[in-house]
Amino acid sequence: MQTVDTLLHARWIIPIEPDDRVLIDHSLAIHEGRIAAILPTADARQQYRSDTELQLDKHALIPGLINAHTHAAMSLLRGLADDLPLMDWLQKHIWPAEGRWVSEEFVHDGSLLAIAEMLRSGTTCFNDMYFFPEVTARVAATAGIRATVGMILIDFPSAYASDADEYLSKGLALHDAYRSHPLIRTAFAPHAPYSVSDAPLDRVRVLADELDVPIHMHVHETAFEVEQSVEQCGKRPLERLQALGVVSPALLAVHMTQLTDEEIELCAAGSVSVLHCPESNLKLASGFCPVQRLLDAGINVALGTDGAASNNDLDMFGEMRSAALLAKAVCGDAGAVTAYQALRMATLNGAQALGIADQTGSLIAGKWADLCAVRLDDIESTPLYHPLSQLVYASGRHQVSDVWVAGEHLLKERVLTSLDEADILARARQWQVRIAAADADANT
Repeated sequence: MQTVDTLLHARWIIPIEPDDRVLIDHSLAIHEGRIAAILPTADARQQYRSDTELQLDKHALIPGLINAHTHAAMSLLRGLADDLPLMDWLQKHIWPAEGRWVSEEFVHDGSLLAIAEMLRSGTTCFNDMYFFPEVTARVAATAGIRATVGMILIDFPSAYASDADEYLSKGLALHDAYRSHPLIRTAFAPHAPYSVSDAPLDRVRVLADELDVPIHMHVHETAFEVEQSVEQCGKRPLERLQALGVVSPALLAVHMTQLTDEEIELCAAGSVSVLHCPESNLKLASGFCPVQRLLDAGINVALGTDGAASNNDLDMFGEMRSAALLAKAVCGDAGAVTAYQALRMATLNGAQALGIADQTGSLIAGKWADLCAVRLDDIESTPLYHPLSQLVYASGRHQVSDVWVAGEHLLKERVLTSLDEADILARARQWQVRIAAADADANT
């Protein structure tokens, strides 16, 4: 018999690739952080042995979820200002709070809180865009979660950098520091077409080509953004990005709620990935991403939560369900965005967008063992006819029992193993007192 590090015996395994199959009574062997094999449990017991052997006979084992768009540190602003129009929300609450509080300490504590929430929700990888990204990278690496960390870029000064040159310089230093890290990758993160001018975007395009990293950017988030671009430069944002050479396989376009047929064709031709954040778009009344039309055009669509300030959670189970239901309503077709497509958008499609589909995003021998075990034997999951549909339409993050990243058991029967939950809660509650008092003073 072959000895492996870990043997997981599951009632169901949903590998995502090559299709929407569900494997019943199968086992997954992990060795040196990677998936060694997936095979029927009866065969696994004859072929493999391990000192660490788990019975998951009431669980579905799925790839770890990939949150394709976050602002992790903004978890400290969760619920600060709800049910407000976008510009009131930003100008009267979020931007003033960020201007006052954003610092290395804020980003450290906010990233800790976000990563703890994501791990408890079955997320094993996230794609982040925020200030002080080197702090988020350090926290993620220490926690053991996989992350793509954005080299943030905006035209105006912040607590992090004074101008485009300093943003890019700090971003490149971040890229150099993590270029060979097993868990942390980088992407250029110009905030949006309306907040980054042509010259810095041109530099980003050149550098992204040289370094072979993605460009993570909010694009066509609202009708106002599009109208403003037409007024200021005579072009819709995607048209401007196309003229700058940014519409390419490197582009990870977030939100994309305002799209014409021609723009969908442009994105398909340019092999752009779209990062869909359904619940944030709904909460801020930003519009509806035409997900099924994008999928029909062959465009890779991944799922993200956005920041907890505008969602108000980092729950990828909620995003899957919202994405599937919203797509059906938007296109008037109950067959739009099936449960399998929603789960794929939350796993393999995210990996494809981030350029790591050869390493994670599905359960295939040789890939990293980034896994999530979901318990499906409770009242809310019974009766169970189709496990995959049940995961998307009836399950919640509270049913996630265990999570592994590269074979490391980071959530064990709902307990975080690499993070101090009490310390994280204490830090977050201290910030709550400070931020709430300042927000109340500013708006009296």
